[in-house]
Amino acid sequence: MNQKYASEKVTVADSVEAVNDLYIEKGWSDGLPIIPPTEPALEKMLACTKRDPSEVLAKVPPAWGVATIEKLAINAVMAGCLPEYMPVIIAAIEAMCDEKFRLGEIQPTTHPVAPLIIVNGPMAKKLNINSKAGAFGPCWRANATIGRAIRLILMNIGGAYPGKLDLATQGQPCKYTYCIAENEEDSPWEPLQVERGFPAATSTVTVVACENPHNINEHVGINGAEILTSICNAVMNTGTNNVLFQDGTPIIALCPEHAAAIAAVGFCKQHARDYIYENSKIPLKRFYTRQIETYFAGWDENALVPICKRKEDLIIIVVGGTGKHSSYLPAFLPPSVTRAIVE
Repeated sequence: MNQKYASEKVTVADSVEAVNDLYIEKGWSDGLPIIPPTEPALEKMLACTKRDPSEVLAKVPPAWGVATIEKLAINAVMAGCLPEYMPVIIAAIEAMCDEKFRLGEIQPTTHPVAPLIIVNGPMAKKLNINSKAGAFGPCWRANATIGRAIRLILMNIGGAYPGKLDLATQGQPCKYTYCIAENEEDSPWEPLQVERGFPAATSTVTVVACENPHNINEHVGINGAEILTSICNAVMNTGTNNVLFQDGTPIIALCPEHAAAIAAVGFCKQHARDYIYENSKIPLKRFYTRQIETYFAGWDENALVPICKRKEDLIIIVVGGTGKHSSYLPAFLPPSVTRAIVE
């Protein structure tokens, strides 16, 4: 790199193996092979944003490293991103560094939390971000590399390296990459960004601090009420942060078949949210005495504990392809944040 870039230039032997050995030795890698961030590769990445390479987006906790457009682009190259993914990465980092998201608590916690990136609007289809079969899994370049770029940024700029400033007891696979699009095409309801006040034609990124998807297997329910009952039973978990701390924004990720069945009985998304919130409350008596004293002091002994503080905090999206599997993504603590993607 020449002097127009602020990042330090590293000279290494001209081989992919040598570059990867160096990056692993320095702690700049997630353990998977990286693409060398050469000057030509960086130039291509930066060409897909109008933002100045030296622009400072934020300081990323817990190390409070300075996130410039240039540094985001370097990590995007390393992750294997196509240059046109840059606007999504920029919007996601801006959303995560919003003080409302509380990234400073997410990064160093012992909880196995990772920021999930949900993309809505035309950009999802333009970039071929998977929203259908296997959306949470492998084989889609956009999902895999956008999510991986975010993780590398959280490590290399934010300092969240496992066992150092990332203190997650066990971690989780989603700490490699965690990026999907909502399946708007097969959803019977308005998409997430419209719920949050954006026009349907506006592309957005929503970031949510949550756990891995927990499967909800419902193959025998005929109508929406039966499916909702199964969902309620599946989410009544006394060990989640959103239950114990009454905070956070858990996600119900409905498969298209479950969503269609629920809509067929006349339920809009808000009706479904109301039903799940009211019918998934956990009797306080299911918690042991020390839990009650710690988390629910002063509650009536006959109280019912909701899965999150307010029904509005429960996020419902439609994701996936054929098959009757939905999922529940318990939350950490902070609220979710949505930002428009600016090309």
